Amino acid sequence: MSKLYLVPTPIGNLKDITFRAIEVLKEVDLILAEDTRNSGKLLKHYQITTQMQSHHMHNEHKTVKGLVEKLKSGLSVAVISDAGTPAISDPGFLLVRACVENNIEVDCLPGATAFVPALVNSGLPNDKFVFEGFLPVKKGRQTRLLLLAEETRTMIFYESPHKLIKTLGHFCEYFGEDRLVSVSREITKLYEETVRGTAREVLEYYTNKLPKGEIVVVVGGIK
Repeated sequence: MSKLYLVPTPIGNLKDITFRAIEVLKEVDLILAEDTRNSGKLLKHYQITTQMQSHHMHNEHKTVKGLVEKLKSGLSVAVISDAGTPAISDPGFLLVRACVENNIEVDCLPGATAFVPALVNSGLPNDKFVFEGFLPVKKGRQTRLLLLAEETRTMIFYESPHKLIKTLGHFCEYFGEDRLVSVSREITKLYEETVRGTAREVLEYYTNKLPKGEIVVVVGGIK
């Protein structure tokens, strides 16, 4: 039956995948993977032999039309990213939109998403929050930070380890050194850690201990 599945994959610990996700990945006709080499390790671990095809940010604009045609022909397709839920700061949105426009059924399974445990674990208010993903690298960064400086809800950001110190410095500059911040690193992995404090305190911590791995930064809103 023609259907597009978005299947969350573990963000670190391979055990963090649902029985249903494994079942879907075994039963679909094709798996679209952000990195087939990386995803191949997961599929091998769970003895999944379904055919894979590369689907990432550099080719998704070109492949969407062809994938829609495959789905229309009756194929079932699953999308997975390197880690977490597809389309959350990862490829997937363009294909979902195209499927919706073409009346192709879309089913997103529940599962791992890095920002949820980081938010809950931060100790910051989580009744209302805004997910920002990655901040603009250059163009538009200052404008975005100035706008977010007045945000009252808790804010969630993804960041790479080599840019974390720069970003924390910008939080000190635009949000104030006393703004509460929580940095969760390597969630579900062996060296998982969460560092909480003011923007200045967390910046000083990572200035003295260079960060590694996947990072989620949670920032308290203005009071």
